[in-house]
Amino acid sequence: MNENPANPLSEHRFPCDQCGADYRFNPSDGTLTCDHCGHSKTVGAGPWGGASLKELDFDAAVKNALPDAEIEETRVLTCSNCAAQVEFDPDTHAAECPFCATPVVTETGVSRHIKPKGVLPFALDERSAHKAMSDWLGRLWFAPNGLKDYARKGRKMQGIYVPYWTFDADTKSGYRGERGTVYYETRTVMRDGKRVQQQVAKIRWSPKSGRVARFFDDVLVLASRSLPKSYTDALEPWDLPALEPYQPEYLAGFRAEAYTVGLQDGYTEARGYMARVIERDVRFDIGGDRQRIHAIDTDVQDVTFKHILLPVWMAAYKYRGETYRFVVNGRTGRVQGERPWSAIKITIAVVLGLLVAAGVGYLMATGQQ
Repeated sequence: MNENPANPLSEHRFPCDQCGADYRFNPSDGTLTCDHCGHSKTVGAGPWGGASLKELDFDAAVKNALPDAEIEETRVLTCSNCAAQVEFDPDTHAAECPFCATPVVTETGVSRHIKPKGVLPFALDERSAHKAMSDWLGRLWFAPNGLKDYARKGRKMQGIYVPYWTFDADTKSGYRGERGTVYYETRTVMRDGKRVQQQVAKIRWSPKSGRVARFFDDVLVLASRSLPKSYTDALEPWDLPALEPYQPEYLAGFRAEAYTVGLQDGYTEARGYMARVIERDVRFDIGGDRQRIHAIDTDVQDVTFKHILLPVWMAAYKYRGETYRFVVNGRTGRVQGERPWSAIKITIAVVLGLLVAAGVGYLMATGQQ
């Protein structure tokens, strides 16, 4: 496959037509806006836009037969702390890792990978994302107050497009199993010295076989290892119908991470999801009150995929020697991150709990006298 899954994190820059400063993509109105002179323009189609989100053939990619137009190269550096590989501008010689807040010094290398096909543009600006994170922290009573204050007053959040794979597949599955029908038998048992009748559930099994078919559309697989999958899973759902054909202008002022999970590994994860859905379909087709599945034979055809970018606001804070990371869905404002704990608040809660328990015990004791 024409890829070398690294993790470059690139920043796309576009000069303003009026003053030459950099445009940035404005999530509030979907335009390119210059912070220096205020000039704005719409995201133009140019050579990138105006097309639908084309699916790519999975088998062709596995056989290294994708057209060269679907491949790109970027230069990368590696964080010495968390091993994330990121790309900065060629004239940048020192930076801070956006994933763990560790200072890094550039070391270049080349990554060859499949280009993105679609992008879900940011809909929340940095201020809205920061408020969502602060509100989320505020609801965590056991979080240290110092971290809450530091996060509220700390550095700006970074807008990052996180890489994902989507997979389509047409599946037909034959199965063998058994359908269980619950029935009841009446038995006489002894209870408290008396004979009583009791209903006992039984299952009558009968063989069952058949076929089920399902077309899977846009099975989503995280293609990055820089963030815990539990974090990104918690940011779902994503409004994938709002995906736009990839245009680099959407990335102006943001960073875009390339994938670390290769296409074949991504497909393996997608097939696991498909298998679980197919098993559910088989159980529904078997019917009855209970089901036993002995075998499922699935034929998968017409597998296609896309490399897409989804918007995430992220902050990494170092507080008392520990790094805390928070991520915000750039469309919905849903928040996830490390849950910090305050030992002082936990101690206070335990002491208050003991005092309340002692008070209740005292009242109960005096009430019985």
